[in-house]
Amino acid sequence: MDSFLSRFFPSVYKQQMADSSTNQYCKFDSQLLTLFTSSLYWAALLSSFLASTVTRMFGRKWSMFAGGITFLLGSAFNGAAMNVLMLILGRVLLGIGIGFANQAKRSIYLLQQNHPCPSGDANRYS
Repeated sequence: MDSFLSRFFPSVYKQQMADSSTNQYCKFDSQLLTLFTSSLYWAALLSSFLASTVTRMFGRKWSMFAGGITFLLGSAFNGAAMNVLMLILGRVLLGIGIGFANQAKRSIYLLQQNHPCPSGDANRYS
């Protein structure tokens, strides 16, 4: 963790080394670290709206495939990151993959929760 912080977030690393308290709550005040953390969640939320259209038009198979490919690209991008911009872009791609996969699995989860009799009706509209 120290090597990651010192490479991508040096100000946060210096602040961590200077602070010797045991209180972990609201320890860092870095907008860049906040952007890095929340970029995945925002991308997943926003891409789920696009993923619903893709799932409706092309089916769950292609939606899951698109989610898997973008998640794989995001993982590769994060692994090869040389600066914070590449790191955040990789997190955005990971979030898009999560949004697509989450949209595709939602209807499958709903079918598993239904009683066996009406599940055919639920499958027809998902």
